[in-house]
Amino acid sequence: MGEDGTVTSPLHDPSVRGFASDNYAGVHPEILDAIAQANGGHQVAYGGDVYTERLHEVFASHFGEGAQVFPVFNGTGANVVGLQSMLPRWGAVIAASTAHINVDEGGAPERVGGIKLLTVESPNGKLTPELIDKEAWGWGDEHRAQPLVVSITQSTELGTVYTPEEIRAIAEHAHGHGMKLHLDGARLSNAAAALGLPFRAFTTDVGVDVLSFGGTKNGLLFGEAVVVLDPSASDGLTYLRKLNMQLASKMRFGSAQLIALLEQDADGGGLWLRSASHANAMAARLRSSLEALIVAGEAPGLSFSQPTDANAVFAVLPAGVADRVRESFRFYDWDAATGEVRWMCSFDTTEADIDGFVAAIRTELQR
Repeated sequence: MGEDGTVTSPLHDPSVRGFASDNYAGVHPEILDAIAQANGGHQVAYGGDVYTERLHEVFASHFGEGAQVFPVFNGTGANVVGLQSMLPRWGAVIAASTAHINVDEGGAPERVGGIKLLTVESPNGKLTPELIDKEAWGWGDEHRAQPLVVSITQSTELGTVYTPEEIRAIAEHAHGHGMKLHLDGARLSNAAAALGLPFRAFTTDVGVDVLSFGGTKNGLLFGEAVVVLDPSASDGLTYLRKLNMQLASKMRFGSAQLIALLEQDADGGGLWLRSASHANAMAARLRSSLEALIVAGEAPGLSFSQPTDANAVFAVLPAGVADRVRESFRFYDWDAATGEVRWMCSFDTTEADIDGFVAAIRTELQR
Protein backbone atom coordinates (compact mmCIF):
# COMPACT_ATOMS: atom_id res chain seq x y z
CA MET A 1 0.00 0.00 0.00
CA GLY A 2 1.45 3.34 -1.03
CA GLU A 3 1.40 6.48 1.12
CA ASP A 4 -1.55 7.80 -0.91
CA GLY A 5 -3.56 4.63 -0.29
CA THR A 6 -2.99 3.11 -3.71
CA VAL A 7 -2.20 -0.59 -3.99
CA THR A 8 1.40 -1.16 -5.08
CA SER A 9 2.67 -4.16 -7.04
CA PRO A 10 5.51 -6.44 -5.91
CA LEU A 11 8.89 -5.90 -7.52
CA HIS A 12 9.05 -9.52 -8.61
CA ASP A 13 6.82 -11.95 -10.50
CA PRO A 14 5.45 -14.37 -7.86
CA SER A 15 4.79 -16.98 -10.55
CA VAL A 16 8.49 -17.44 -11.29
CA ARG A 17 9.87 -20.65 -9.77
CA GLY A 18 13.31 -22.15 -9.49
CA PHE A 19 15.22 -25.06 -8.03
CA ALA A 20 18.39 -23.30 -6.89
CA SER A 21 17.76 -23.30 -3.14
CA ASP A 22 15.03 -23.75 -0.56
CA ASN A 23 16.15 -20.28 0.57
CA TYR A 24 14.58 -18.88 -2.59
CA ALA A 25 11.08 -19.69 -1.32
CA GLY A 26 9.05 -17.07 0.50
CA VAL A 27 7.67 -17.20 4.03
CA HIS A 28 5.03 -19.75 4.92
CA PRO A 29 1.67 -18.01 5.53
CA GLU A 30 1.39 -19.58 8.99
CA ILE A 31 4.75 -18.04 9.90
CA LEU A 32 3.62 -14.60 8.72
CA ASP A 33 0.51 -15.01 10.89
CA ALA A 34 2.68 -15.91 13.88
CA ILE A 35 4.79 -12.78 13.41
CA ALA A 36 1.66 -10.64 13.19
CA GLN A 37 0.22 -12.22 16.33
CA ALA A 38 3.44 -11.51 18.22
CA ASN A 39 3.30 -7.85 17.24
CA GLY A 40 1.63 -5.11 19.23
CA GLY A 41 2.30 -3.92 22.73
CA HIS A 42 5.61 -4.19 24.52
CA GLN A 43 7.61 -7.28 25.46
CA VAL A 44 10.92 -7.52 27.29
CA ALA A 45 13.84 -7.32 24.84
CA TYR A 46 16.78 -9.70 24.32
CA GLY A 47 14.88 -12.90 25.07
CA GLY A 48 13.04 -11.93 28.23
CA ASP A 49 9.70 -12.15 26.41
CA VAL A 50 6.94 -14.72 26.81
CA TYR A 51 7.51 -16.13 23.32
CA THR A 52 11.12 -17.05 24.01
CA GLU A 53 10.05 -18.52 27.36
CA ARG A 54 7.54 -20.70 25.52
CA LEU A 55 10.15 -21.60 22.94
CA HIS A 56 12.25 -23.36 25.58
CA GLU A 57 9.27 -25.59 26.38
CA VAL A 58 8.67 -26.36 22.71
CA PHE A 59 12.29 -27.38 22.09
CA ALA A 60 12.29 -29.48 25.26
CA SER A 61 9.27 -31.37 23.91
CA HIS A 62 11.27 -32.32 20.81
CA PHE A 63 14.79 -32.81 22.18
CA GLY A 64 14.32 -33.65 25.87
CA GLU A 65 13.92 -31.75 29.12
CA GLY A 66 17.61 -30.84 29.36
CA ALA A 67 17.72 -29.12 25.96
CA GLN A 68 18.73 -25.46 25.99
CA VAL A 69 17.83 -23.22 23.03
CA PHE A 70 19.51 -20.00 21.89
CA PRO A 71 17.78 -18.32 18.93
CA VAL A 72 20.08 -16.64 16.41
CA PHE A 73 19.68 -14.86 13.08
CA ASN A 74 21.14 -17.34 10.59
CA GLY A 75 22.78 -20.71 10.06
CA THR A 76 26.34 -19.45 9.83
CA GLY A 77 25.86 -17.64 13.13
CA ALA A 78 24.41 -20.76 14.71
CA ASN A 79 27.35 -22.89 13.58
CA VAL A 80 30.03 -20.39 14.60
CA VAL A 81 28.52 -19.63 18.00
CA GLY A 82 27.74 -23.27 18.74
CA LEU A 83 31.22 -24.50 17.78
CA GLN A 84 32.93 -21.71 19.69
CA SER A 85 31.08 -22.76 22.83
CA MET A 86 32.42 -26.30 22.45
CA LEU A 87 36.09 -25.48 21.96
CA PRO A 88 39.08 -23.90 23.66
CA ARG A 89 41.19 -21.54 21.56
CA TRP A 90 43.49 -24.36 20.51
CA GLY A 91 40.68 -26.66 19.40
CA ALA A 92 39.93 -27.89 15.89
CA VAL A 93 36.87 -29.36 14.18
CA ILE A 94 36.83 -32.45 11.97
CA ALA A 95 34.28 -32.12 9.15
CA ALA A 96 33.58 -33.41 5.66
CA SER A 97 35.25 -31.36 2.94
CA THR A 98 31.79 -30.58 1.53
CA ALA A 99 30.49 -29.31 4.90
CA HIS A 100 28.78 -25.93 4.87
CA ILE A 101 31.17 -24.68 7.56
CA ASN A 102 34.04 -25.39 5.18
CA VAL A 103 32.62 -24.42 1.78
CA ASP A 104 29.80 -21.92 2.14
CA GLU A 105 30.35 -19.74 5.19
CA GLY A 106 32.91 -17.31 3.83
CA GLY A 107 35.61 -18.49 6.22
CA ALA A 108 33.49 -17.41 9.22
CA PRO A 109 34.43 -20.41 11.41
CA GLU A 110 38.12 -19.60 10.87
CA ARG A 111 38.06 -15.80 10.66
CA VAL A 112 35.30 -15.02 13.15
CA GLY A 113 35.29 -18.13 15.28
CA GLY A 114 39.06 -18.66 15.28
CA ILE A 115 38.44 -22.36 14.62
CA LYS A 116 40.76 -24.63 12.65
CA LEU A 117 38.85 -26.97 10.32
CA LEU A 118 40.32 -30.40 9.60
CA THR A 119 38.48 -31.64 6.52
CA VAL A 120 38.04 -35.15 5.18
CA GLU A 121 36.95 -36.18 1.68
CA SER A 122 33.67 -38.10 1.63
CA PRO A 123 31.96 -39.31 -1.56
CA ASN A 124 28.44 -38.95 -0.14
CA GLY A 125 28.88 -36.07 2.31
CA LYS A 126 28.83 -38.37 5.33
CA LEU A 127 31.54 -38.98 7.89
CA THR A 128 32.27 -42.39 9.39
CA PRO A 129 34.52 -43.39 12.30
CA GLU A 130 37.11 -44.52 9.75
CA LEU A 131 37.04 -41.20 7.90
CA ILE A 132 37.20 -39.27 11.19
CA ASP A 133 40.37 -41.15 12.09
CA LYS A 134 42.15 -39.57 9.13
CA GLU A 135 42.29 -36.34 11.17
CA ALA A 136 41.68 -37.62 14.70
CA TRP A 137 45.28 -37.71 15.87
CA GLY A 138 48.01 -35.54 17.35
CA TRP A 139 46.56 -34.95 20.80
CA GLY A 140 49.23 -33.47 23.03
CA ASP A 141 51.31 -32.31 20.07
CA GLU A 142 51.84 -28.59 20.59
CA HIS A 143 52.44 -28.13 16.86
CA ARG A 144 48.99 -29.36 15.84
CA ALA A 145 45.57 -27.83 16.41
CA GLN A 146 43.82 -30.25 18.73
CA PRO A 147 40.89 -32.19 17.18
CA LEU A 148 38.23 -31.78 19.86
CA VAL A 149 34.92 -31.64 17.92
CA VAL A 150 33.45 -33.64 15.06
CA SER A 151 30.83 -31.77 13.01
CA ILE A 152 28.33 -33.56 10.77
CA THR A 153 25.42 -32.22 8.71
CA GLN A 154 21.88 -33.67 8.65
CA SER A 155 20.76 -33.82 5.91
CA THR A 156 24.16 -33.45 4.29
CA GLU A 157 25.22 -30.93 1.69
CA LEU A 158 24.96 -33.74 -0.88
CA GLY A 159 21.36 -34.47 0.06
CA THR A 160 22.07 -37.70 1.92
CA VAL A 161 20.67 -38.56 5.34
CA TYR A 162 22.42 -40.23 8.27
CA THR A 163 20.58 -43.04 10.02
CA PRO A 164 20.41 -42.95 13.83
CA GLU A 165 22.79 -45.91 13.92
CA GLU A 166 25.36 -44.05 11.82
CA ILE A 167 25.21 -41.01 14.09
CA ARG A 168 25.44 -43.17 17.20
CA ALA A 169 28.58 -44.83 15.84
CA ILE A 170 30.14 -41.42 15.17
CA ALA A 171 29.16 -40.11 18.61
CA GLU A 172 30.59 -43.13 20.41
CA HIS A 173 33.79 -42.92 18.37
CA ALA A 174 34.18 -39.18 18.98
CA HIS A 175 33.41 -39.43 22.69
CA GLY A 176 35.80 -42.36 22.99
CA HIS A 177 38.58 -40.04 21.82
CA GLY A 178 37.49 -37.25 24.16
CA MET A 179 35.89 -35.28 21.31
CA LYS A 180 32.39 -33.76 21.18
CA LEU A 181 29.79 -34.09 18.43
CA HIS A 182 28.22 -31.07 16.70
CA LEU A 183 25.44 -31.36 14.15
CA ASP A 184 24.61 -28.74 11.52
CA GLY A 185 20.85 -29.12 11.17
CA ALA A 186 20.02 -26.49 8.57
CA ARG A 187 17.69 -29.12 7.04
CA LEU A 188 17.06 -31.17 10.18
CA SER A 189 13.31 -31.17 9.53
CA ASN A 190 13.82 -32.70 6.08
CA ALA A 191 15.97 -35.42 7.63
CA ALA A 192 13.35 -36.17 10.28
CA ALA A 193 10.64 -36.36 7.63
CA ALA A 194 12.79 -38.67 5.48
CA LEU A 195 13.56 -40.96 8.42
CA GLY A 196 10.02 -40.89 9.79
CA LEU A 197 11.46 -40.26 13.26
CA PRO A 198 11.23 -37.57 15.94
CA PHE A 199 14.19 -35.21 16.21
CA ARG A 200 15.53 -36.68 19.42
CA ALA A 201 15.78 -40.17 17.91
CA PHE A 202 18.79 -39.12 15.82
CA THR A 203 20.15 -36.32 18.01
CA THR A 204 19.69 -36.47 21.80
CA ASP A 205 19.22 -40.23 21.98
CA VAL A 206 22.31 -41.11 19.94
CA GLY A 207 24.88 -38.78 21.49
CA VAL A 208 24.79 -35.43 19.66
CA ASP A 209 26.06 -32.74 22.05
CA VAL A 210 25.18 -29.45 20.31
CA LEU A 211 23.26 -28.74 17.12
CA SER A 212 22.21 -25.91 14.87
CA PHE A 213 18.49 -26.03 14.16
CA GLY A 214 17.42 -24.60 10.82
CA GLY A 215 14.18 -22.73 10.19
CA THR A 216 14.76 -20.45 7.22
CA LYS A 217 14.99 -23.28 4.67
CA ASN A 218 11.70 -24.65 6.00
CA GLY A 219 9.57 -21.54 5.63
CA LEU A 220 10.71 -18.99 8.22
CA LEU A 221 11.38 -15.34 7.39
CA PHE A 222 14.60 -15.63 9.39
CA GLY A 223 15.76 -17.57 12.37
CA GLU A 224 17.82 -20.54 13.43
CA ALA A 225 18.81 -21.75 16.88
CA VAL A 226 21.74 -23.25 18.73
CA VAL A 227 20.44 -26.19 20.74
CA VAL A 228 22.58 -27.57 23.56
CA LEU A 229 21.72 -31.19 24.31
CA ASP A 230 24.59 -31.85 26.73
CA PRO A 231 25.26 -28.78 28.91
CA SER A 232 28.69 -30.13 29.85
CA ALA A 233 29.73 -29.94 26.17
CA SER A 234 29.10 -26.19 25.78
CA ASP A 235 30.11 -23.12 27.74
CA GLY A 236 29.63 -19.38 27.40
CA LEU A 237 26.82 -19.31 24.85
CA THR A 238 25.12 -16.49 26.70
CA TYR A 239 28.13 -14.29 26.02
CA LEU A 240 29.24 -15.72 22.68
CA ARG A 241 25.88 -15.06 21.05
CA LYS A 242 26.20 -11.34 21.81
CA LEU A 243 29.91 -11.23 21.00
CA ASN A 244 29.16 -12.70 17.56
CA MET A 245 26.34 -10.21 16.85
CA GLN A 246 23.67 -12.94 16.93
CA LEU A 247 21.60 -11.64 19.87
CA ALA A 248 18.29 -10.22 18.65
CA SER A 249 16.85 -7.33 20.64
CA LYS A 250 13.30 -8.10 19.46
CA MET A 251 13.77 -11.82 19.95
CA ARG A 252 10.06 -12.45 20.31
CA PHE A 253 9.66 -12.37 16.53
CA GLY A 254 12.30 -15.06 15.94
CA SER A 255 10.92 -17.16 18.78
CA ALA A 256 7.33 -16.78 17.57
CA GLN A 257 8.34 -18.18 14.18
CA LEU A 258 10.10 -21.19 15.67
CA ILE A 259 7.12 -21.86 17.94
CA ALA A 260 4.74 -21.79 14.98
CA LEU A 261 7.05 -24.14 13.09
CA LEU A 262 7.54 -26.65 15.90
CA GLU A 263 4.39 -26.74 18.01
CA GLN A 264 2.68 -30.06 17.53
CA ASP A 265 -0.64 -30.54 15.78
CA ALA A 266 -3.38 -32.69 17.28
CA ASP A 267 -2.04 -35.66 15.29
CA GLY A 268 1.49 -35.21 16.68
CA GLY A 269 2.90 -33.53 13.58
CA GLY A 270 3.36 -29.84 12.94
CA LEU A 271 4.17 -27.25 10.33
CA TRP A 272 7.82 -28.35 10.34
CA LEU A 273 6.82 -31.88 9.34
CA ARG A 274 4.18 -30.87 6.81
CA SER A 275 6.53 -28.47 5.05
CA ALA A 276 9.57 -30.74 5.08
CA SER A 277 7.58 -33.79 3.99
CA HIS A 278 6.16 -31.84 1.07
CA ALA A 279 9.60 -30.62 -0.04
CA ASN A 280 10.94 -34.18 0.17
CA ALA A 281 7.97 -35.52 -1.79
CA MET A 282 8.54 -32.97 -4.55
CA ALA A 283 12.20 -34.01 -4.81
CA ALA A 284 11.11 -37.63 -5.03
CA ARG A 285 8.64 -36.70 -7.78
CA LEU A 286 11.37 -34.88 -9.69
CA ARG A 287 13.74 -37.84 -9.38
CA SER A 288 11.16 -40.47 -10.35
CA SER A 289 9.89 -38.42 -13.30
CA LEU A 290 13.40 -38.07 -14.69
CA GLU A 291 14.16 -41.74 -14.05
CA ALA A 292 11.08 -42.61 -16.09
CA LEU A 293 12.44 -40.51 -18.95
CA ILE A 294 15.77 -42.33 -18.76
CA VAL A 295 14.04 -45.72 -18.90
CA ALA A 296 12.00 -44.55 -21.88
CA GLY A 297 15.15 -43.38 -23.67
CA GLU A 298 13.96 -39.76 -23.60
CA ALA A 299 16.74 -38.27 -21.46
CA PRO A 300 20.04 -38.92 -23.27
CA GLY A 301 23.08 -38.16 -21.14
CA LEU A 302 21.21 -37.62 -17.88
CA SER A 303 22.39 -39.46 -14.77
CA PHE A 304 22.24 -39.05 -11.00
CA SER A 305 25.28 -38.57 -8.77
CA GLN A 306 23.75 -38.98 -5.29
CA PRO A 307 20.77 -40.70 -3.69
CA THR A 308 17.72 -38.49 -3.23
CA ASP A 309 17.14 -38.95 0.50
CA ALA A 310 15.49 -35.62 1.33
CA ASN A 311 14.70 -32.49 -0.73
CA ALA A 312 17.79 -32.36 -2.98
CA VAL A 313 18.41 -34.00 -6.34
CA PHE A 314 21.97 -34.19 -7.67
CA ALA A 315 22.29 -34.96 -11.37
CA VAL A 316 24.79 -34.82 -14.22
CA LEU A 317 23.80 -33.15 -17.50
CA PRO A 318 25.54 -33.08 -20.87
CA ALA A 319 27.50 -29.95 -21.74
CA GLY A 320 25.36 -26.91 -22.46
CA VAL A 321 22.08 -28.38 -21.22
CA ALA A 322 22.15 -26.75 -17.77
CA ASP A 323 22.60 -23.26 -19.18
CA ARG A 324 19.72 -23.73 -21.62
CA VAL A 325 17.35 -25.03 -18.92
CA ARG A 326 18.38 -22.12 -16.70
CA GLU A 327 16.80 -19.73 -19.18
CA SER A 328 13.48 -20.88 -17.67
CA PHE A 329 14.36 -22.30 -14.23
CA ARG A 330 17.18 -21.13 -12.03
CA PHE A 331 19.47 -23.67 -10.32
CA TYR A 332 23.14 -24.03 -9.43
CA ASP A 333 26.03 -26.00 -10.84
CA TRP A 334 27.56 -28.22 -8.19
CA ASP A 335 30.60 -29.15 -10.25
CA ALA A 336 30.65 -27.34 -13.58
CA ALA A 337 33.65 -29.35 -14.75
CA THR A 338 31.70 -32.62 -14.64
CA GLY A 339 28.25 -31.22 -15.43
CA GLU A 340 26.93 -31.99 -11.95
CA VAL A 341 24.01 -29.82 -10.83
CA ARG A 342 21.89 -29.51 -7.70
CA TRP A 343 18.10 -29.12 -7.70
CA MET A 344 16.37 -28.15 -4.45
CA CYS A 345 12.67 -28.38 -3.62
CA SER A 346 10.93 -26.31 -0.96
CA PHE A 347 7.73 -26.16 1.06
CA ASP A 348 5.96 -24.29 -1.75
CA THR A 349 7.16 -26.34 -4.72
CA THR A 350 4.13 -27.65 -6.59
CA GLU A 351 3.55 -30.69 -8.76
CA ALA A 352 3.04 -28.30 -11.67
CA ASP A 353 6.45 -26.76 -10.95
CA ILE A 354 8.03 -30.21 -11.11
CA ASP A 355 6.21 -31.22 -14.27
CA GLY A 356 7.17 -27.99 -16.03
CA PHE A 357 10.80 -28.38 -14.98
CA VAL A 358 10.93 -31.99 -16.14
CA ALA A 359 9.46 -30.99 -19.49
CA ALA A 360 12.10 -28.27 -19.91
CA ILE A 361 14.91 -30.71 -19.08
CA ARG A 362 13.50 -33.28 -21.51
CA THR A 363 13.28 -30.71 -24.30
CA GLU A 364 16.87 -29.54 -23.86
CA LEU A 365 18.26 -33.06 -23.56
CA GLN A 366 16.71 -33.93 -26.90
CA ARG A 367 17.98 -30.87 -28.80
